[in-house]
Amino acid sequence: MVKTIARPLLTGYLNRLTDDTGIFQHTKFGIPDRSKGYTSDDNARALIAAVLLYKTRKDAESLRLIQIYLSFIHHAQNEDGSFRNFMEYNRVFLETVGSEDCQGRCLWALGFALSEPSVPDNLQNTCRYMINQALPHVNRLSSPRAMAYTVIGLTAMLGEPDGLGYKFPYASKEVADPDFLTRAGIISAVSELAMRLHVQYEGNKGEEWHWFEDSMTYGNAMLPWALLKASHYSNRNEFRETAKESLDFLAAKTFAKEGYFKPAGSHGWLIRGGETALYDEQPIEACEMLLACMEAYHTLGNTHYRNLANACYEWFHGSNSLNQSLIDVESGGCYDGIHAMGLNLNQGSENIVSYCMAHLVMHHE
Repeated sequence: MVKTIARPLLTGYLNRLTDDTGIFQHTKFGIPDRSKGYTSDDNARALIAAVLLYKTRKDAESLRLIQIYLSFIHHAQNEDGSFRNFMEYNRVFLETVGSEDCQGRCLWALGFALSEPSVPDNLQNTCRYMINQALPHVNRLSSPRAMAYTVIGLTAMLGEPDGLGYKFPYASKEVADPDFLTRAGIISAVSELAMRLHVQYEGNKGEEWHWFEDSMTYGNAMLPWALLKASHYSNRNEFRETAKESLDFLAAKTFAKEGYFKPAGSHGWLIRGGETALYDEQPIEACEMLLACMEAYHTLGNTHYRNLANACYEWFHGSNSLNQSLIDVESGGCYDGIHAMGLNLNQGSENIVSYCMAHLVMHHE
């Protein structure tokens, strides 16, 4: 098994991209672009990174970031439990409700924050409240990625294996209020969403195409990752089989013969029967593929997936099609990706958050 190279993680840039409202969406090189404002998508991903940081460091700065990002998501939630996404710099939201993927990303972040024992109880209570408000929308989701994000967030709340099965971390609260985030209700929602993903996969795959749709676009790795997560709480072997088959197919399409990660480019993606677009390569794809491969490693016990995850991590550090690091050694920021002319030298929030998540997962195995 390939070992992850130990490197320091500089978090000053993450702090500089964050004001008292939330994390800025875009930058002009290394400076926040206030004209582009904020999104719930980015603040949700930043919340996950901040929770991972706090789990490791238990410091006041990481806790402050958790509070800011969680407060943003709380402000984004409508009375009916749905979430708004795009916010201008003047703190005015630009829509009444965000995309389905936004709903899923928010639930992923809230479920993850709720699952981490080191997060203070008062913040976890906020997470529980918001998740409970959002649950009525879950079964109406139709976007496969929204369903996947939701499954990953909900399964995080179900706890870790304790030798006798999976222990729900809020069992006493469940008994006190049987209508509030019950284990049975969460497992039911997970099973329903996972089955819909599985059925979509069965309806789309072919002899030389093992995928959920007729194209591979963004966030591909979330789909097999969600089914791997769901397989722990279901007796359905087909969830795990579909997850493995689709993840292996995705890996075959996104790793170069030399072994480095090469995601489908955002300028054209990969359409069934066509050629994979070469550019742009985006950091979020490396991060999410890393997370899915680590899940496969733990679930299936095959070190091959751990090695793939490490290759995704090394993509950030120069093991890529450009042979250049995407990490700014001066600021600790992460460049926006690789395009046809070289590195995209902007350093937006999605990218530094993706790198933080990848780094923290691989260095605390």
